[in-house]
Amino acid sequence: MDRSPPRSDRGSMPPLSVAPMMDRTDRHFRVMLRAISRRVLLYTEMVTTGAILNGDRERLLGFDPEEGPLSLQLGGDDPKALAECARLAQDLGYDEVNLNVGCPSPRVKKGNFGASLMAQPQRVADAVDAMLDAVRLPVTVKHRIGVDDLDRYDDMRRFVDVVAEAGCRRFTVHARKAWLEGLSPKENREIPPLRYDDVYRLKRERPDLEIEINGGVTDLHQAADHLRRVDAVMIGRAAYDRPFLFADADRRFFDPEAEVASRAEVLDVLFRHTERQLARGLPLSRIVRHFMHLFVGCPGARAWRRTLSEDARAAGAGVDVLRRAASAIPPGVLESRPDFAVSIH
Repeated sequence: MDRSPPRSDRGSMPPLSVAPMMDRTDRHFRVMLRAISRRVLLYTEMVTTGAILNGDRERLLGFDPEEGPLSLQLGGDDPKALAECARLAQDLGYDEVNLNVGCPSPRVKKGNFGASLMAQPQRVADAVDAMLDAVRLPVTVKHRIGVDDLDRYDDMRRFVDVVAEAGCRRFTVHARKAWLEGLSPKENREIPPLRYDDVYRLKRERPDLEIEINGGVTDLHQAADHLRRVDAVMIGRAAYDRPFLFADADRRFFDPEAEVASRAEVLDVLFRHTERQLARGLPLSRIVRHFMHLFVGCPGARAWRRTLSEDARAAGAGVDVLRRAASAIPPGVLESRPDFAVSIH
């Protein structure tokens, strides 16, 4: 007997998330973000089904329990393979499975995944249907406004309608179109104009769906403004470049009584995490490379970055390098708890 919850009842979208970013949102970066915010939804980097089914699953899918809530983002177009990967995600304890229909890298067209699937809504619907049959988790889709010349609002709405018919209730919309030819992935994040009004319109016309907006959001004030029109906001590059901006996220968007973390508390988490990962045999440079921006804008930030970038590569480098880097930060910066204004959306 199938005891899975109805597809329409599989969770509710958190109002704020950190975007999946290739070569950015690995388990070490996620541990740091989770120490800053306990409630924001985090994502893995995109992982292709082929890599998971044929590769080192611990390296690709492993995570620490404290990283949750955590979504696994998959890349692929084969319903059977996606369903199998979704089952693995459920068995490992992920909170959600997300299908990437937005990545514009050169290999997506050849591999028929990412943004190229915007032109194949029924294929995406079949994939979502297979994953929803396989797991009890929410299955969500992240996509673009459009792709190449298939970029009218009506094209996007048709894509969403077809996929929603298969049971997907949550859509994260990157409010730019993607060009699969002529623009690099970086240019695809910057050159196509943002079309927020199309995302707002989608929410108005499909109020039964949960709609999250992504693209060009750089701070929590902008996020709060978007939340007057959509259900959730995803922040990407700003989360990586200035991770401590999320220190106020829990209190502002989830719970007015939530505590704001100090950077000293974040560092304590990073020291413990680093010691565990070193014991597993990981080199220090791989663990700390995404910690560089924790002190952006603070006194001592340059010395922090320099110590990590130069000394972490040394043979046998240990957690003492991280502690030495932290010693460049004034105690007042480490212990302070920023006093933000509370404004639950």
